[in-house]
Amino acid sequence: MKKSFFDGSRTAVAEKSREALHSVLPILLIVLLICLSITPVETDLMFSFLIGTVMVVLGMGLFSLGADTSMTPIGNKIGTALTKTRNFPLILAVSFALGFAVTIAEPDLQVLAETVPHINNTVLLLTVGVGVGFFLSVCMLRIITGLKLRWLLIASYAVVFILSFFTDSEFLATAFDSGGVTTGPMTVPFILALGVGVSFIRSDKNAEADSFGLVALSSIGPIIAVMILGFFHGDSNSVVGASSSGTLGTTADIGRNYIETIPHFMLETALSLLPVIVIFFLFQLFSLGMDKRSLAKICIGILYTYIGLVLFLTGVNVGFANLGAVLGARLVSEELEFLLIPLSMLLGWFIISAEPAVAVLETQIEEVSAGAIPGRIIKRSLSVAISLAMGISMLRVITGISVMWFLVPGYLTALVLSFFVPDIYTAIAFDSGGVASGPMTATFMLQFFIGTSNALGGNPITDAFGAVAMVAMMPLISIQLVGFYYKRRNINGEKAVEEYGDNEIVELWEDAA
Repeated sequence: MKKSFFDGSRTAVAEKSREALHSVLPILLIVLLICLSITPVETDLMFSFLIGTVMVVLGMGLFSLGADTSMTPIGNKIGTALTKTRNFPLILAVSFALGFAVTIAEPDLQVLAETVPHINNTVLLLTVGVGVGFFLSVCMLRIITGLKLRWLLIASYAVVFILSFFTDSEFLATAFDSGGVTTGPMTVPFILALGVGVSFIRSDKNAEADSFGLVALSSIGPIIAVMILGFFHGDSNSVVGASSSGTLGTTADIGRNYIETIPHFMLETALSLLPVIVIFFLFQLFSLGMDKRSLAKICIGILYTYIGLVLFLTGVNVGFANLGAVLGARLVSEELEFLLIPLSMLLGWFIISAEPAVAVLETQIEEVSAGAIPGRIIKRSLSVAISLAMGISMLRVITGISVMWFLVPGYLTALVLSFFVPDIYTAIAFDSGGVASGPMTATFMLQFFIGTSNALGGNPITDAFGAVAMVAMMPLISIQLVGFYYKRRNINGEKAVEEYGDNEIVELWEDAA
């Protein structure tokens, strides 16, 4: 008996939801352990958190499936259609529009925009969208011309750090966090698919290989764009509101809170997805000419994406955010500050180890090294790196140290390492920065840092923000160090890299998407 599309969709939703649960479960268990033993919280607050967890898991599952069945095919088909035109200005213009459109629909970015107090939601979304759009056009230009990734990265980060000397401190951490959250489940598969499609405009053997590195470059755009915004943005004197007591009332009050919030995110999500949908249907009308069955699959995928985003954003903002902020504040008020850094490091360790995309990264590097570098080594190095990133982020919350004291030497180290490891490891490292900064970092952990900062009487805008940036930076160093170590040991490292090209890596990324 032939399996229907909806039967396959139900199976896929279940699988994606299991992956999402695997990602969320460590935080759920650790939070439950803390709340049941060390820092008790109100029952209604915990109940709301559990409802939010269910919505986040289901939302992530539906969104991930929707992105796979709609955004990736749309990116690939539009990229291929652009290639056929051979019109370079059109390719650059459409790349900008698509980069802008897909970015403002990124769930992690929307979560950050809801959290940032000193920049209007819409302004931040539009600014980051422009940054990604511009750099995606630069990426397409790189693919067409064959420019070296390393030198573009060095030039781009040089601009970033020059601008950082003239940017207000309240915009610095937000700028780097914006770069970290844009490389999420919405943008990554779409951008990669678009790049692979456009790469066919060249006929040489390295054409598809040059499509690798798109994510790395695209994540720089928001950093520069938000810094520039800071030059024109007036003093807002905004502060992140202190965490509430955690009292939500009865179960009816909790339900009412969720029900009243859903329409807001339904409208917001619809407006976010609209530009992508409009661009796709314009291409379908004038160029693509897809058959009804293929078009129906993409439309259903867009619906999954929409429903998943609504559920995810509602669950995060109503359930996750409140408890994260309250938990950070309670640990301070109960004089348990000594637990803040160890707890942050513990959460960081389990967050990255449970991230589904990390398993994909392990497979990639095992393939690149022909099995010479075990996947468990990659996972262990990332766990250590993100654990340190979370510990440093909490240290910043407690002491008020500027994030630039860590980001500048960190990125300089990563760029220097790029000269001592095979190019493919550098590309994987810089593209994988977005793998580490998953939904749990931008949701629960950031709120945890904000709640702690408020309780300590600090400035969350400068002290708490920047955590996502730290998480996005650490893999750049850890993965290259692994590549450097194994290259020095000469365990078939160089031979494996020579035999396994960037184009195969691109295919692995596409499979992951």
